[in-house]
Amino acid sequence: MRLPPLLVVTDRHGADRPLSETVRAAVAGGARFVWLRDRDLERAARRDLARDLIAILEPVGGHLVVGGDGDLAAETGAQGVHLPGSAGIDGIRTARKILGAAALIGFSAHSVAEIAAAEAAGADYATLSPIFLTASKPGYGPALGLDALRAAAVQRLPVFALGGIDPDNARDCRAAGAAGVAVMGGGMRGPDPRGVAARFLASLA
Repeated sequence: MRLPPLLVVTDRHGADRPLSETVRAAVAGGARFVWLRDRDLERAARRDLARDLIAILEPVGGHLVVGGDGDLAAETGAQGVHLPGSAGIDGIRTARKILGAAALIGFSAHSVAEIAAAEAAGADYATLSPIFLTASKPGYGPALGLDALRAAAVQRLPVFALGGIDPDNARDCRAAGAAGVAVMGGGMRGPDPRGVAARFLASLA
């Protein structure tokens, strides 16, 4: 499966609208790939939100991955799960057993070595972060830079650049070998998520 180049990462904190409305607007701007993060939600609320997002994405052929909970992904009918780095290689293999061969298994990597290990364990894609310093997580780093993306591109695993990404440097990330970019703060908290998604997709085209 060829993955869409823009991965929208949810974050309901700091936004002045319900998260489902933000995602709906991003989808109207062309987004087709969403990672339901928001790990602090109670499970029932997260389940309901996942189902809402699936209902938004399904009509346009989009994909939802649930952060860190393969069982919830299976229960809601999401297309897959996105695992934290702490899940490790065993977490990737366990998720595959739960969700099956057709599911998307993503992995949060913070080094090129972790990208290689995720590929060997059967992940379908990974995020690599932080590529640049990010306002969403001040002090999170050090920034890996474009050289890390170039090194990760040697692997066959699709890699999404995460951390400090904007429409301008997204193009640079793609040129460095990234399959796409993952975006949270700019798309979630800004006044125009539809326009933000459209600008990112234009820069990645």
